[in-house]
Amino acid sequence: MTKEDLMRRAILLSEKSVREDGGPFGAVIAKNGKIIAEASNSVTIDNDPTAHAEVNCIRKATHSLGTFNLEGCEIFTSCEPCPMCLGAIYLAHLDHIYYANDRVDAAKIGFDDKFIYDEIVLPPQKRNKPIESMLRDEAIRAFEMWDESTDKSEY
Repeated sequence: MTKEDLMRRAILLSEKSVREDGGPFGAVIAKNGKIIAEASNSVTIDNDPTAHAEVNCIRKATHSLGTFNLEGCEIFTSCEPCPMCLGAIYLAHLDHIYYANDRVDAAKIGFDDKFIYDEIVLPPQKRNKPIESMLRDEAIRAFEMWDESTDKSEY
């Protein structure tokens, strides 16, 4: 399939999602032009605020391929990924991101993530939501264990 075909599939999924009471977002993950996984937004269907099209698609692709590393794959999304989805895409090691609508288009219909983008760059103590560190001295042991382990699966 061409890149345009893959993007059209993501767009079709976004339209189908609207008809099925989901959010207006779709995503496709492909490897060498072949669809590995596809998904749409199911936040309201699943009562899961993390069930964005990109995250749902990543979950399906990793399950399908049996790996948490999606190097060699590309993602096609009907809209520019939000901060959460962008983070998930980077963590999954997808090679390339293609998107149709942008964040300005999304904001015009009520999906405005500017607040989150603005919060991310602030130091924790200046963010809108209270955030504080606690019990670091106890928690650091798990990090030390990980660091010392010789049989870990790094990601």
